[in-house]
Parts: sequence; structure tokens; C-alpha cells
Amino acid sequence: MKITDLKCAIIGNTPVVRITTDEGISGYGQAEWSKPYLKPYVLFYKPLILGEDPTNVERVMSKIRRLGSFKPWGAAVSAIEVALWDIAGKAADLPVYKLLGGKVRDRVLVYNGGIRFPMEGDSSPENFAKNILKMKNLKEGFSIIKQGISLHGQMADNFDKYFYGDISWDERNSIIFENDSKDQWALSQYLPFGGQITEKGMNYTLDCIIAMKEVLGDEVGLALDCGPGIVPHDALKLAQSVEDLNIMWMEDMITGDYTPYVLADLYRDVTINTSTPIHTGEQIYLRQNFKDLIDKRAVNIIGPDPLDVGGLAETKWIAEYADLNGIMIAPHGTIDGLIGLAAHVHLAATLPRNYIALEYPVPCHKWWYDIIEGLPDPIVKDSFIDVWDSPGLGIKFREDEASRYLDEEDKDFFN
Repeated sequence: MKITDLKCAIIGNTPVVRITTDEGISGYGQAEWSKPYLKPYVLFYKPLILGEDPTNVERVMSKIRRLGSFKPWGAAVSAIEVALWDIAGKAADLPVYKLLGGKVRDRVLVYNGGIRFPMEGDSSPENFAKNILKMKNLKEGFSIIKQGISLHGQMADNFDKYFYGDISWDERNSIIFENDSKDQWALSQYLPFGGQITEKGMNYTLDCIIAMKEVLGDEVGLALDCGPGIVPHDALKLAQSVEDLNIMWMEDMITGDYTPYVLADLYRDVTINTSTPIHTGEQIYLRQNFKDLIDKRAVNIIGPDPLDVGGLAETKWIAEYADLNGIMIAPHGTIDGLIGLAAHVHLAATLPRNYIALEYPVPCHKWWYDIIEGLPDPIVKDSFIDVWDSPGLGIKFREDEASRYLDEEDKDFFN
């Protein structure tokens, strides 16, 4: 079997990869739907993989892996890797989890980080409590819910004098929204910001956490997405302040999303001085860049995203190495979409005992549920997804329906 083509189409903001072969078997992968600009990066790798046998996944990946980098550049490499596994599974008439070593579990636990509701009114503790109650009552019955606080989401933006210093949020937002592109919502996540949190800001943050925890009680775990950008001493202060609340984890406080470095020593200084679990990793590319974090036991939980770290096999290697060092894993994946969801489930089925839960991926548009078939119905039952056994990723496009959402330049995507 030989690779004959590598294609990439943007379907509803989502970069979708298709690899075709001379035996008529195609494989699919995708990147996060916040990356509609990714197509040229995917196609950069095309001449490097044409003519290769796609079932030799590691051989193909060895040709392109070093040409990726931290988020977002590793996403193209990761999407290609997922598509290769999809082909390999279809060619062998086996589900991808069989090729990754076989099932450890028949169903995988998922947590909610993506099904969200707009905050009612201001970002008061009372409204945080109402918001988390809506997530608690979702039909999926999530046993863990992650909410953005401090520098993640809109908390700091909507609170006057959250930081010491003279930059105003109105000034910052005027910088962000000078760009009137459709992706300006994402731009705010990429601008550098942060600083020392004021006493008033710290107390407000704690009040919001306490309000959410009172709603969830001990029935549903509360994880907190916190940064990146919190200075280390504030990160420690915040973690120590919630030690009696049994928080699941505090994520990406110092570094995180779209940070092209790790700073393991700074994380370790926080982790060894608090009983609150500390978590990071969604921005990191490749096992080599997790090594320092794991060797130093700098965090309690790692959260690589299979669609950014280099793919499924890469994530499994990292999980196994973390397990040897007593570190848990809760993979990131909130905007990995439905192809990403399928990839996550096959991977999570094979992960070792340090697996907690994966972040439940959702698509950018609800019509994605109409163009993909093969997923369970309902997908999530009591916070679990049953692992399915169909070959490859076990999903396929309803091509006639999906073609309606292709741009003119991508009309031959399914041909």
C-alpha cells in the first residue's frame, strides 16, 4: 500500500486531513477548530509522505515529526498521525485501539470542559454558581467539570483592579478588537498578559471557587483552568488557599495554552508545596518536551492534547512514562471535534492506570453530528463513553451532507 495524496479541507473552521492510498483506503484526522489557518502547514508535509506505506506509521512519522513544534505547529503533524492510524486499522480490519496495544478498559471516563453556557449577568460568585449548576445538570452526567477562573476565560477581564499595575482591561480589549476578523475571539487568548494579583482579586477568585464547590458538593469533581500567566508565588498562594476544597486540579497556572516552553522548575516549586493537584501540558509538543516535567515530578497531572503533542502513539508513550513516575494523565481535547473524539476514545481505552479522564471534545457547529456517523448514540452515558469495535477510528463522513460545507477550493476533497 502506498500513500497517493494528502489533502486538507477547512470544514466549518475545522482543518480536516484526508490521506488517500493506491488501495482505495482513506484515513482522516483533524486539528482543533480554532485553527482554520492550518491548511498550508498540513500540505507542507505532502511531498515527504507520498509513496510511503501508511501502515508503517512510525516510519512515516519519523520523516515529519522533527519538522513540527509547540502549538499550533504540531497540530498538522498530529492530524496526519491520526489519519495514518485510521488507514492502518481499516487495512487490518481492526479498531485503532488494537494497534495501540489493546484495551485496558471497555469504557472511558470523560469530563466536561467544552459544553458551556454564557455567564448570566456579571461574573459574580453567585453567577459562577448558577453557571456550574447548568453544567452539573447536563444529560451527559459528567462526574468532573472544568471551569475557567483567574486568567482563563473572562474572570480577570470583568473585574476591576484584578492585577497591580496601570494597564486597564478597556485598553487591552481595544488592542484585541482592532482586528475585526472572524477569529478575533481567539486572539485574546494569544496576547501576553498577567501580573501579580491584587488582594481584592485573589479574594474574589476564591469566593467564586467556593461558590462553585458548594453547588457541586462531593457529587461532581471541580477542576480549574487558571492561566497561563499567573506568577509563581500567586500560583502557590491560590493552590494553598483551596486545599480544603478537594479540587481535582489547577491547570496551566504559570504556562499553558500557546506558551512555547515548559518551565518545569517553576511548576515544581508550586507542586511540592501544596496538596492541591497541579496540572499542565496541553501546549507541549513531543515526548522530549515532557521529559523535564516528568523527571522532576514538577506536576501531579499532565494534560497532553493528542492533536497537538504529535498524535496517539506519542501521547501513549508520554502516559506510560508518566505512570512510571507516579504522575496522572487527563488529556486535553475540548475543541478537538468529532474526529478528534473518536481518536481520543481509542487512545484512552489503551492508557495505563494513571488515566483519569479525557476532556470531552465538541464540534464547532452542531451540524457536524449530521455529517459524521459511527459514534455511539448517546455518545456519553453517566460520564462514560463505550469503546466501539469498528475498524480504524470507526467513523466515516456522510459525504453528500459534508460536501455542502466545503469551500469551492476543496470541492474535490472526497474524490
